[in-house]
Amino acid sequence: MDRVGADFFGCYEDVKKILQGNPVPVVIPIGKEDAFEGVVDLVRMRALRFDESCNGLKVIEGEVPAELMDQAKEWRQKLMESAAETDDALIEKVLEGEELTVEELMGAIRKATIERKIQPMLCGTSFKNKGVQPLLDAIVDFLPSPLDLPPVYGTLTKKEEEEGKEPPVRHADANEPFAALAFKIVADRQMGKLVYARIYSGTLHQGDVVYNATRERDQRIGRLVRMHAKKQEALESAHAGDIVALVGLDRTRTGDTLCDGDNPIFLESIEFPAPVISISIKPKSHSDNEKLSKGLQALADEDPTFVVNYDQETEETIISGMGELHLEIIVDRLKREFNVEAEVGRPEVAYRETITQMSEGQYKHVKQTGGSGQYGDVYLRLEKVEPGQPFEFVNSIIGGAIPGEYIPAVEKGVKAAMEKGPYAGCPVVDIKVTLYDGSFHPVDSSAIAFELAARAGFKKLFLEAKPQLLEPIMSVEVTMPEEYFGAVSGSIAQRRGRIESMGEKGGQKVINAVVPLGEMFGYSNTVRTLTQGRGAFTMIFSHYEPVPGALATTIVEKRRADGKIR
Repeated sequence: MDRVGADFFGCYEDVKKILQGNPVPVVIPIGKEDAFEGVVDLVRMRALRFDESCNGLKVIEGEVPAELMDQAKEWRQKLMESAAETDDALIEKVLEGEELTVEELMGAIRKATIERKIQPMLCGTSFKNKGVQPLLDAIVDFLPSPLDLPPVYGTLTKKEEEEGKEPPVRHADANEPFAALAFKIVADRQMGKLVYARIYSGTLHQGDVVYNATRERDQRIGRLVRMHAKKQEALESAHAGDIVALVGLDRTRTGDTLCDGDNPIFLESIEFPAPVISISIKPKSHSDNEKLSKGLQALADEDPTFVVNYDQETEETIISGMGELHLEIIVDRLKREFNVEAEVGRPEVAYRETITQMSEGQYKHVKQTGGSGQYGDVYLRLEKVEPGQPFEFVNSIIGGAIPGEYIPAVEKGVKAAMEKGPYAGCPVVDIKVTLYDGSFHPVDSSAIAFELAARAGFKKLFLEAKPQLLEPIMSVEVTMPEEYFGAVSGSIAQRRGRIESMGEKGGQKVINAVVPLGEMFGYSNTVRTLTQGRGAFTMIFSHYEPVPGALATTIVEKRRADGKIR
């Protein structure tokens, strides 16, 4: 609320319109921007101000300002009506013009929130610590505890689903088998790797051995701590419903399931978007190679959307992330947290490639040397699937044309060819591959022969299927004063962007557009220049789209010249 253009009731309308939510304010602001003083608690009808002499830690309670009384009464009536809708007795009381008690209103808000009928809405400023305490109180008062939630169900494998098995279930009970989800990793200088976990069931003790169902390995809990910002409270045990940090789980990653080895369960993991931008990185000092490697590994453990690879051909370390700013912060953290000064290369877009039509045919790998030879014969069919669908390999071999032990080698060869596509050297997506025929030699056939046949056959058929280069498209929102609207909209058009909507927010013009990532490098400087520093933009990954023909040819030729196409 202390920012220029802050608009509580504008945000309220945005949540209703854009997010299709049902926000219900439980506080309203007293002032805004530089004049923001505090909030009016609509439940108790009291004004809450925050003592700036102690950084807002002391809450000063008082009467609702006279100039806000009518507005506060209006919004309290709306609060009562919205919250009471889940209880017939309370809604009847409200319709008869009676006031709800604080206890009745609190209970009604909590019930409506847990049933997802409403979303309590609060405001404040973290910088001045104003309105933070009411927010934390609202989390405790209105949001569901683990006991208010349904039990959690495990995820079955495809084989278990086919066998008709029931998914395992865990209730928020300390006496049930242990199950937890690792949802965050933090590299701590003193304690090493901290794994934040939410315990769904059972009890965990310091020194326990837990089973990582995702990685299929046992790990021992070194220490168990409860985090209070940067402070740590050592624990002997933790129970269902607790959120704790675990020390000693070096092999655990974000989204992994930790459980009792005798009662395994696989909880639904977290889906992370694939990186869309890459840069090469190396330390300024050759002696910092090891420190750089350790720092990158620690940061990759923390952030699943940040990926580190080593390119064998160019002998470069490549880091990939969700945008320029993401990678700039990574490089800055290397300097601040790991004392490594790094040099980075030019950003590169994470292109993808796919096919536009079906292609099928045979490829026979035959090689005769002095001893036993190599023989692998495969018939493959390549088909395009809906964008975003996972890769599918289908084995349609009938009658043992290829022995079963060689089928995995064919799939392995196809997947290896897809890592660096034949067209532009980019990962292949949105494709289905069917193995429908083939032959083998009783002496010369081997897994490696079929893998090589599949790899070469895939490349040949892919290039026959009219390949297409895809580029990441970003969803961009630019906010600026009205006088700069024309210049900003023109800059988006120049970058092959499509404006999808225009509007106003807090007295400023807003443009929502989709723009290819490859055209967005350096756009923050462009926006600042065009708006004299008064504009801002946000950008998130949206989807992949085909690159226009002439531009695609230019990109492929450049990648071939750079040695990125094998």
